[in-house]
Amino acid sequence: MSWRLLEGYVRSATWDAEGESITLGLWGPNDVISSEDPALQPMELQCLTTVVVEHIELNPDDQHQHLRRERQMLAELLTIQRIRSAEHRLMSLLTWIGRRHGQLSSRGCRLSLNELNLTHRALAELCGLTRVTVTKLLSRFRLDGQLVAVGGGDLLIPKLP
Repeated sequence: MSWRLLEGYVRSATWDAEGESITLGLWGPNDVISSEDPALQPMELQCLTTVVVEHIELNPDDQHQHLRRERQMLAELLTIQRIRSAEHRLMSLLTWIGRRHGQLSSRGCRLSLNELNLTHRALAELCGLTRVTVTKLLSRFRLDGQLVAVGGGDLLIPKLP
């Protein structure tokens, strides 16, 4: 089965032998999610927010394009998770989320962790850090001006001069 997300956000995940969650993708409005030929078994789709979907039939070309996008997202997340520095890893994740699901402007990239229902724990799971580390780093990023709090609990990643 395949669905187009009209509203909301979904996380695709698997888990390792110890039961640790491994994020495979983060899907938002207009993305296609398919249960056909998952990249890894087992795979779980977790609704991060209330979602509205429509059932769609993928022709072979659309299925190929979907698998390519899924593979690209998986590669990007794996690359982020392999960054040794916790600071760079978390900032890379926030930038990646902002590019995919945020709003770009001349001031930078605005993202709403509340809208995506991404708690500090969820961010930690996405990038392989602890929740405590994520909380400390987000505070440090705000103090250093790498993140700016904007209306409604959103964050702005300022554009570099």
